[in-house]
Amino acid sequence: MPQLNPAPWFAILVFSWLVFLTIIVPKTLNHIFPNEPSAQSTKTPKTNAWPWIW
Repeated sequence: MPQLNPAPWFAILVFSWLVFLTIIVPKTLNHIFPNEPSAQSTKTPKTNAWPWIW
């Protein structure tokens, strides 16, 4: 059964991970977001209770 021979499939797996880690990951990490996130205030907003009239 050829499915049990791991030689070609393991090489394909290792090569694809090498391509992924050396080419694709640095390209995605180099992206710069146009709007940098700003810190939100830690003050909680004052909310009023909603009167249910039914």
